[in-house]
Formats: sequence, C-alpha cells, structure tokens
Amino acid sequence: MRVSDIMTTPVIGVEPGTEVVAAVNLMLGNKVSGLPVITADRKLVGIVTEGDFLRRSELGTAKKRPRWIEFLQPSGKLAQEYTHAAGRKVADVMTADVATVSSSATLDELVELMTGRKIKRVPVVENGRLVGIVSRSDLMRAMLRARPASTPAAQDDEAIRAALVEALKNQPWAGNGAIRAIVKDGAVELQGTVFDDHCRKAAAVVAENVSGVKSVVNHIAWVEPVSGTYIIWPGEEAE
Repeated sequence: MRVSDIMTTPVIGVEPGTEVVAAVNLMLGNKVSGLPVITADRKLVGIVTEGDFLRRSELGTAKKRPRWIEFLQPSGKLAQEYTHAAGRKVADVMTADVATVSSSATLDELVELMTGRKIKRVPVVENGRLVGIVSRSDLMRAMLRARPASTPAAQDDEAIRAALVEALKNQPWAGNGAIRAIVKDGAVELQGTVFDDHCRKAAAVVAENVSGVKSVVNHIAWVEPVSGTYIIWPGEEAE
C-alpha cells in the first residue's frame, strides 16, 4: 500500500499572511488539528498545528522566566518566543522545517518518518507542490479496510495447528519449539515454557491471528529468570 492510497486530498490550507484567528477558526470549523501553509501556487512553506497555540499571550500561557534567567538567554531566542506567542499572522507561529513525503512512498516509510520525527501528520508533496496530507487517522482507517470483512472459512484442526506452528517459527522470541499447541474443534490450548511474560502473551496473539481459530486458552508457564520462580496461570481464554 502507498501513501497515495490513503492520503486526504484536496487539502485545506492557509497562506502565510493569514490571520492567526482565521486559521484557528478554520481548524475548529473543519475539525482538523493542523493546516499546511502554502503560497498561492501551492508551494509548501510550513505547517501550523494545535501545538503552536499552546503558548499564547491571549491565554496567559506565554513562556515566563525569572528576570535573571532571561539575562542569560540569547536575545534572538527571547524574541522568537515573543513572536510565536503574540504574532498575528500564521507566518509568525508556523513551523517552517516541515517533514514531507511523496505519494509513491510506502506506508512503512511513512510510519518510520512519523515515529522518528514524532509527528501526527505529513504533507504529501510532488514537484515542490502540495498534493495531499496524511495523518494518523488515515492510517487507522487503512488498518480497518485491510482487515478481513468476513469470517474465514473453517479449517481442520491439523491444518490450524500446522499454521500456528509455522507462525511461531517466524517469531524470534518464540523459543524455537518451546511453545506447543493442541487444537480441538478450532479451540487452541497453548502449552510450554517461556522466560518472559511478554512472550507468553504474544504467543496468544499469534494464535488468535491464525485463520480458523475460534478460541485460545493460554497454559504457557513463565519462568522468572532471576529468581527461577515457575509461574503457571490457570488459563486465559480469548474468544
């Protein structure tokens, strides 16, 4: 799947000279948390988000420091903070260093960018022009579309067990055979021993994602590696 498959287009944007109040009204009216800042020919020059309005003079939340600390701060930094808190135009508050993505990028590349930069939305740019925007909610909608629409056809127990064994083999944390499975009428019982409780829980998730599985009971024991304590759960069932 590519960015072009999930991006939102056309995009609501504002020009750098737009009044801050107008930008806020536009965001609230369209229920969006960020707007790309574009020129008349749709060249991307920045982005403005809800976070840019947290430190505002109207709210009394502009950054404050004791006077003696202000004397130690570079004058340029203090001036920049004042402009951001009291600026009347979008250009005064926007972020100019914007991470962008092309419409042909994969979703994996998109997610790497979003997690690496800790951002919630990414403008989509082609030939220097804004063509769309993609956000975390777009990824959530894509996830829902990618899930099977109906219950998969039933499989016999041996086929389910074989698929589960193969799925566990592909997981580096599964312990190479330390986890076993019994399957009866589509119900899976997990057995074995692991040295981390996260591995026990993850094994149940693997089983739940195997086609044909109706329920999972987790009887995997966890050995706490430091104390050697052997912990056995009575069974955790997930329908």
